[in-house]
Amino acid sequence: MQIGKRIGVLTAGGDCPGLNAVIRGIVKSAETHSYDVIGFLKGYEGLVDPVKYIPLNSRNTSGILTQGGTILGSTNKGRFAAAIGVNDRLDIDPELVSGVKTTFDHLGLSGLICIGGDGSLAVAQQLHEQGLPVVGVPKTIDNDLSSTAFTFGFFSAVFCATDALDRLHTTAASHERVMVLEVMGRRAGWIALYSGIAGGGDVILIPEIPWTFDAVCQAVITRERKGKKFTLVVVAEGSHLPDIGMVTQEKAESQKQVRLGGIGNYVAKEIERRLGKETRAVVLGHLQRGGNPTTFDRVLATQFGAHAVRLVVEQQFGHMVTFEPPNMNSIPIIDAIQLSMVTPHCSAVQAARALGICFGDDDKEPPFKFSGPGAVDV
Repeated sequence: MQIGKRIGVLTAGGDCPGLNAVIRGIVKSAETHSYDVIGFLKGYEGLVDPVKYIPLNSRNTSGILTQGGTILGSTNKGRFAAAIGVNDRLDIDPELVSGVKTTFDHLGLSGLICIGGDGSLAVAQQLHEQGLPVVGVPKTIDNDLSSTAFTFGFFSAVFCATDALDRLHTTAASHERVMVLEVMGRRAGWIALYSGIAGGGDVILIPEIPWTFDAVCQAVITRERKGKKFTLVVVAEGSHLPDIGMVTQEKAESQKQVRLGGIGNYVAKEIERRLGKETRAVVLGHLQRGGNPTTFDRVLATQFGAHAVRLVVEQQFGHMVTFEPPNMNSIPIIDAIQLSMVTPHCSAVQAARALGICFGDDDKEPPFKFSGPGAVDV
């Protein structure tokens, strides 16, 4: 390998369909620019003692485009942590930063491409502040980074949740049950919203829209009166229970994000208690993270990889690649790691309301808000 023409890459945080497609895109694009590529193992942990990496080339990355997971491995725990929750920052241990600098110098890296979500990119930002040449690639199935229209892995997760709803639809209709599907997304309701629309959900509960059990149960009753003897409820894991808040699997600790999960079972039990109607809950969990990426995610991830290499070649360090349809652009990482949540009156929510989907909030406003030339009151 030629010193000075070498790019490092790592995958950090939760696994996600499309990670391997990004890696392949980086390798193939780097080769066209005469750069070698090193892949660090197990996220940021591979950067410091003991340093763990493998050379990447078109031979050992052949065939990984369609594979889920990441050939480099990942971790969302360990010695590197730069964020807790949404906006709380932690400073990385200076000894770790010093170790990373030593690795950069020893291996002669021209740049490091960090593929991760908000927490992983917060680490990349701190490395950039310490003078290291880093570039970010947004990765999260939650689609909760505000600077990019979509993140790869999101549509793969939506596909998984939609497929689950398709299957739940037939069994719910056969037994005249209420079926509650809990999906991932943390504090953002994008997966629940998109899969709920695509899968024919009747009720969608998301963190961004406060809801009540009275409204949810009324939606079930209204369907019953119309002859619809079953109901599909999609609930995001970060939705707030009325007067209680988020449901977690563990107590919050100061040094890590709390693990969400369990709201689906709670909602199902409460609906059954109130209505006396047989109700079942299904928690997809990590099924949404596994499996092969969808066609869209393969294309998006590949573009992210290629344009990340472009940022390294152009020495636009401290930036993250963004998708602003139909173009690929970039933005400073510090500005990129802001949380993106569903806007209660966004076009997708308006369309869902027009279809008769209930968000549990007794919203009486018209589903569509028209503005501009030719608008009329509705």
